[in-house]
Amino acid sequence: MAAIVAVVLVAAGTAWVVASAIGPTLFHDHLVPEPTSQQGVVEHAEQAFSTASAITLALALLAALLTSVLVSIFLTRRISRSLVGVRQAADRIANEDYTARVPVVGMGAEFDDLARAFNTMAEDLGQIEQTRTQMLGDLAHEMRTPLATLDAYMEAILDGVTQPDEATLMMMRQQVGRLIRLAEDISLVTSAEEGRLTTHRAPVSTAQIIDTAVAQATRRYEEKGVNLEVDADALARETVLMADAERVGQVMTNLLDNALRHTPHGGTVWFRAERDHQTVRVRVRDDGEGIAAQHLPHLFERFYRADTARDRAHGGSGVGLAIVRSITRAHGGTVSAHSAGLGTGAEFTVELPVPDDPPFHGRPHPPRLRSNQSS
Repeated sequence: MAAIVAVVLVAAGTAWVVASAIGPTLFHDHLVPEPTSQQGVVEHAEQAFSTASAITLALALLAALLTSVLVSIFLTRRISRSLVGVRQAADRIANEDYTARVPVVGMGAEFDDLARAFNTMAEDLGQIEQTRTQMLGDLAHEMRTPLATLDAYMEAILDGVTQPDEATLMMMRQQVGRLIRLAEDISLVTSAEEGRLTTHRAPVSTAQIIDTAVAQATRRYEEKGVNLEVDADALARETVLMADAERVGQVMTNLLDNALRHTPHGGTVWFRAERDHQTVRVRVRDDGEGIAAQHLPHLFERFYRADTARDRAHGGSGVGLAIVRSITRAHGGTVSAHSAGLGTGAEFTVELPVPDDPPFHGRPHPPRLRSNQSS
């Protein structure tokens, strides 16, 4: 708009200057020959005005045309230079150079918005490419250990060094199981992030989900010697959710397993559930290793581990928390993580929406469960 107005104003100003400069002079020159009669004076003045106006208008329009063309060329070249920067940056990104950026040229809000949007896109693409590369590397690392173990056992069996006895076959089966679980975890996260996660929602009480998850985790906590304290208020336990019980149960189990992995022998994990208006909030807190601040924004990414030295056997597959986020989002909920730093423990919070009109009111449940399991 500013460019168009500039061209119009320059053209109008040029026309006015030219007309003011040559119009009176031309009119005066055409009036110099004096007519012989009064009627001749009128005709002579009209003729002089007509001739001077025509010449003045023609010269003014010609000058306005020339100046508007020059201004348009100047503005067009400036705009073209800005677009050349965008095109060159786009070519660099097409060649996988995601460091390309477009400078802000000050050509107006639209161009500035275009530059900012392009730079944001380039940054996002760079992060996606980095994540993809890291994911492929992590996936290869996760598969390498069980495949190497299987290859070693098979080679030993073929060379006659090891007999395919029950212990050997059991070890090989465990390695195959690790590969199967890894494939299932990746498939689950990918389906959820692409919006293809299948959920079979039905009325389910929060108490059922909590009790099942705690029952499954109790033995593992006892074996490691970690205390598990469960506290769910009566209102939360009586709440009925419209959810896939198996999927939401997997969220709780993954959080409990994650807390167990990072809590030492003799430590404690607190499992809390409460009702807040139209939300059921579940907290899993531990007094274990804690999480550094720089890792918190990335905890729910696939294959991300705060401790890169851990392998799948000791640190999980790296997709457990990604599964938690995917399933929670599929149910319209949110999940977050908090830690004051290393050595201070960590807390994960899951919030699930409560339907306005529960399909049914679950059977009454016993008072809230409090347990303290240890080895």
